[in-house]
Amino acid sequence: MLNTEKVILSPLFEQRIQNLHDDKLKMNDIKIKAMGHLDFDDWGFVYYPDFKFEVRPNHSSGIVYGPLAIGEHLRRFFNEIPKYINENSALAGAWIGPIINYVPIGIAPEDQPQELRGIWEKYDTRPGFGGMNHCAGDMTIGLRLGWGGLLQKIRYYRELNHPSDTSFYDGEEQVVLGMQEWIGALALEARLRSENEVDPALRDNYLEIANINEWLVNNPPRTLREACQFIAHFQTLDRTYFVGGALDQLDEVLRPYYEKDVEEERITDEEAVWYVASLLFNDTHYSQIAGLTPDGSRDMTSRMSFIILDAMHTLRIPANIALRVHNDVNPVLLKRSLEYTIEDGSGVDYSLNVGCEEGYSKNGYPTQLARKRAKVGCNWTSIPGEEYPLQDVTRCNLGFALHYALEDIRDNPSLEALFDRFCFHTKVIVDSIKQGYDKHYEIMGRNRPELVYNLFMNGPIERGLNCSEGGVNILNFNIDGVALATVADSFAAIEQRITKEKRITWDELYDALDNNYGGNENIRLMMKNIKRLGSPDSLAKDWAVKIRDCFVQCCKSEGTPKYHLPIIPGMFSHGSILELGSKLPATPNGRRSGEAISHSNEPDPGFAQGLHTFSPTLKANAVAHLQPGYGNSAPLHLDLDLDLLKHEGGVDALVALIHSHNQMGGTLINLNCLTKKKLLEAHENPEKYPDLIVRVTGYSAFFASLSKEYRQQIIDRFLSA
Repeated sequence: MLNTEKVILSPLFEQRIQNLHDDKLKMNDIKIKAMGHLDFDDWGFVYYPDFKFEVRPNHSSGIVYGPLAIGEHLRRFFNEIPKYINENSALAGAWIGPIINYVPIGIAPEDQPQELRGIWEKYDTRPGFGGMNHCAGDMTIGLRLGWGGLLQKIRYYRELNHPSDTSFYDGEEQVVLGMQEWIGALALEARLRSENEVDPALRDNYLEIANINEWLVNNPPRTLREACQFIAHFQTLDRTYFVGGALDQLDEVLRPYYEKDVEEERITDEEAVWYVASLLFNDTHYSQIAGLTPDGSRDMTSRMSFIILDAMHTLRIPANIALRVHNDVNPVLLKRSLEYTIEDGSGVDYSLNVGCEEGYSKNGYPTQLARKRAKVGCNWTSIPGEEYPLQDVTRCNLGFALHYALEDIRDNPSLEALFDRFCFHTKVIVDSIKQGYDKHYEIMGRNRPELVYNLFMNGPIERGLNCSEGGVNILNFNIDGVALATVADSFAAIEQRITKEKRITWDELYDALDNNYGGNENIRLMMKNIKRLGSPDSLAKDWAVKIRDCFVQCCKSEGTPKYHLPIIPGMFSHGSILELGSKLPATPNGRRSGEAISHSNEPDPGFAQGLHTFSPTLKANAVAHLQPGYGNSAPLHLDLDLDLLKHEGGVDALVALIHSHNQMGGTLINLNCLTKKKLLEAHENPEKYPDLIVRVTGYSAFFASLSKEYRQQIIDRFLSA
């Protein structure tokens, strides 16, 4: 019988975790004062403003590139960074910031796709070329081998494959040697602290940290605490090298160590919660709990799943844990997660199996493989250790496809011609991204290889190939479309006001757009105040389907032109809607030039004003209906007023909504549960609520860390719910 009870903490462990919470707030305050607002997930780096590092460029342009040169820099970097240990943590180590802040690790100018830059600039495209880290390592590879075993593996395959150019293996060896030296230095630091510590509990903790790190220099972990420490080492390395953030199916990775510790009577559940809380304190890496086994025979929820949930709730800092939902997900785990979210304001997000798994299978992959895809990024999923999907690095700005389509038909306008030219420009953008991916495949291994993930994937070390060039078996590149509602509402407004009602002419529309609606506020409001995407029976719904289908067809009709690498479409804007709209001229939906575009494939905030319907349900229906359909996420953001939620059924209503969205083909739900009063007060005076946590898009952050513009996104969503 699975133990689903909440873990009751003794005063000692309750205080330790509370101290970690308080320490995180202090660290965050220092970073905000020194660096300004942080519009990304709450990276766990410790700020050392006086740290300096010597760069040794190996290219005439002044950059550092290639596996060996980068590996040597990473090794020196880890030998020189301050050795951080928090006295309240069960684990040692922390990263101090991305190495790119100190070392210009780049791509050689001769390997840049200069011929594509003009297209990308014209359409304000984020092409994905040169993207790093957007895959997930299999933690069991490192946990099974340890750093010493990884080093032996590198040396074994370098000897076995006997390449004429050994720089790939030499660079990987430098990384592992650097980690071993850093871990040894952490052990020494902990031992020195223990000798000077008068508090017996702290002294014992430092001694245990020293012993653990001394063991892990060469050996694989044996216990849950050692496994958490190894993963914390990985997190530090991964974040340091281009801010990687993907972890794994965390409950399954840790479960064997926990069960063995319990069997051998060397652990209590409160100790397990402390270990996991220390890991979450170390960094906000993305990981998943629950879900189906690959054969679909059982739910993977275990005692470890509940411990991770309790650690997250007790620590009360940003954490990026997803709960994979399916029909038979453990109901206690799902309900507990929602209870914690209502209590804390934010919590796990919900990765949904129907849209993620059945959609992925439509690409030609077995369902068993699709079930192994874990939610390990802001919005994205990947098969740990097996897949190189490069998700969340592209933005196909459909708003610019619309803008240039409008320019093309100016002399002979019609809806049919507009949509035809829109599809033409969408294909131009998508094709340019595909060409960039071919170039990425060719040159990344010799320029900026995946030195960290190569170690934790099945294939790269064995083959001597970087992930991006075929080191792993599964390569499928992602392209994300953005501005769906902006474009769909624009088409719908033209159809309603010009074609159907004849309230204005095409010439009047062009005049209003050319002048950014200056002197044409009546036209702007007329175009804006239609039934927008998300409203029942809106014209925008059918246009959104056509636009989505056009984009998906451009992605799926063929792979990349040279290497025929498969493309999987998604729709995700991250929090960059203001940036992505900053260069876009006025659009026919009443949006002024430079204003934000719409989120992902969601309706714009305020779409349900005047409707006597629970708008989250309408929003969920729209997002589910407009999924790209091939397994990549197009998330649903729900920002719910706690007072309203009480009247709509509370936790039970949310359980029903989550399962319903899953069955409709949704892929991801990001949830905030707050009161209007608290959120508005925090927006006006962020320092009043330093530990208020929100989900911004797929990531979790302190509300006070975000810029006013990023906070406004959440306010707009919340007030329109």
